[in-house]
Amino acid sequence: MAKNKLIKVKGKEITLFSTKADDYISLTDMARYRDAERTNYIIQNWMRTRSAIEFCGLWEQLNNPDFKSIEFDAFKNQSGANSFALTPQKWIEATHAIGIISKSGRYGGTFAHRDIAFEFATWISAEFKFYLINEFQRLKEEESDRLKLEWNFQRTLAKVNYHIHTDAIKENLIPEKLSKQQVSFIYANEADVLNVALFGKTAKQWRDQNPDLKGNIRDYASLEQLVVLSNMESVNAMLIHQEIEQPERLTQLNQMAITQIKSLLKHKDQTKKLR
Repeated sequence: MAKNKLIKVKGKEITLFSTKADDYISLTDMARYRDAERTNYIIQNWMRTRSAIEFCGLWEQLNNPDFKSIEFDAFKNQSGANSFALTPQKWIEATHAIGIISKSGRYGGTFAHRDIAFEFATWISAEFKFYLINEFQRLKEEESDRLKLEWNFQRTLAKVNYHIHTDAIKENLIPEKLSKQQVSFIYANEADVLNVALFGKTAKQWRDQNPDLKGNIRDYASLEQLVVLSNMESVNAMLIHQEIEQPERLTQLNQMAITQIKSLLKHKDQTKKLR
């Protein structure tokens, strides 16, 4: 594994390391933002939530052929119970997970693949996640400049929670025996719930207004919008699981977008100084 690197987020040093293919970020260091004396408790509190288990489990299913889905289902079914507890070590040993790892030594602790680490940061706070992403992006841009590689971070970020979102749609909103065209319509319709809540327009409305631009509305989103979009995908998945009707979900997501965008823009000048 590569040498550890440090970034500073809201006054806290965050350790990360990179393999040839992946970046891992210290959840232990991130937890210090909440409570410096009880980092293990913070991580375990997050891991026992259903949303965290579902996200980590789906990530493993997409990236880890040795992942034990039966054990994952057992954890998911137990989540939410007062007596349920889950440590990183128990998760790794029971499911053969690779997205979360434990390291010993001076810079040891619990580390997670960047996708999972960003999800954990969402639970810490939207502001902390924003600063973390900016510092991580700055580091990757510096590495990219040195190696003369292209690194399209913003669009990748917008896709972090894509599978969680579509999985919730598939499980809860798509009746049986629909045609492929009908299924595609439901997925597109739910994607536009997020588009309208955040951008104020559907994908088609944006294309009609911008016929000369390539790509789609999300390809032209700002970093602040992509951070909020990532958060909204997780929240909408949870609301779908709770069987909240679409109009109410749209209202809640729109208010969430307004609140978080205002918060992120408020600190934009400070963020620029960090780069």
